[in-house]
Amino acid sequence: MNKVFFYKSLMAIVVFLMTSVSSLAIAQNDFPSKPINLISPYPPGGAVDQAARSIAQSLFKVWNQPVVVNTKPGAGGAIGILAVANASPDGYTLLVTAPAILSVPISDRMFNKTPSFDRAQFTPLALLSAEPVLFVVKADAPWKNFEELVSYAKKNPDKVPYSSTGNYSNLHLPVEMIAHASAIKLQHIPYSGGGPALTAVLGGQVAMTAGVPGVVGPQIKAGTLRPLLITSAKRHPQFPDVPTAVELGYKNAEFYLWAGLFAPAKTPDALVQKIRKDIGRAVQDPEYIQMTEKMGVLIDYRDGKDFDDFLNKDQERLSNTIKGIGKIE
Repeated sequence: MNKVFFYKSLMAIVVFLMTSVSSLAIAQNDFPSKPINLISPYPPGGAVDQAARSIAQSLFKVWNQPVVVNTKPGAGGAIGILAVANASPDGYTLLVTAPAILSVPISDRMFNKTPSFDRAQFTPLALLSAEPVLFVVKADAPWKNFEELVSYAKKNPDKVPYSSTGNYSNLHLPVEMIAHASAIKLQHIPYSGGGPALTAVLGGQVAMTAGVPGVVGPQIKAGTLRPLLITSAKRHPQFPDVPTAVELGYKNAEFYLWAGLFAPAKTPDALVQKIRKDIGRAVQDPEYIQMTEKMGVLIDYRDGKDFDDFLNKDQERLSNTIKGIGKIE
């Protein structure tokens, strides 16, 4: 009698597991069956917003479901990033973000704060792009090159205001890296995103900002902004006359603002693999390639282990950079 009960119980468990696995497989094969919520933790107009809208349009063609870009700016990207960390791991809420997903927890720990989120709360899906940033001023600014700005700033510490996306954020770190390397002190004015930071320069509220070629490039070509340097290892093909920070003697100032896609950490592996495969199809679409090239964005697609390795190296570099900058009150 006990054996009969045992085998019946065992069979019931097996049937339940097989049914659950089958249902999960069907759900994943049908994914997506409704619109996707793609959260961007920065305001419209910046590099991450551009990446979000470009990939959303291309994924719509792959999935035949709307991919709705939902901007949730604030706290250097932490508000939007945390929203995805707490989302259901079903693939219907994804995150497009930049190095802040690594740098914000590092800076929180430096101030002995408990981080509001951590990289371990996310599953990396794919890297979309990794771009250097240009330091730009208004075209009528008194500095014709970065050396002139350095000379002025050394005589006038804290008199050159610059905008960024917040303390230890994507546009703050490269400026402070080079400011420290050149022994100058600039006045940091944080904004909620790359778009507002750029608007502040154009409106004369600040003297300088940093931005990727796709964001500041149109203003440079229109003659409203003047580029002073770029943070890549080599000169950018679209801006061959702009010197690199390395050329100017700042050996450890190479910096790239990347954009990548993430899912909540507990998203099932089979679903993660399907989403990655679909992102891979999306970035190969000729319209996506043409769109990114038009914005001056260089595609740097990596997924799986390649993306994870990229994040490990960038996290180490950012950690060293933030510790070098120290506490900014």
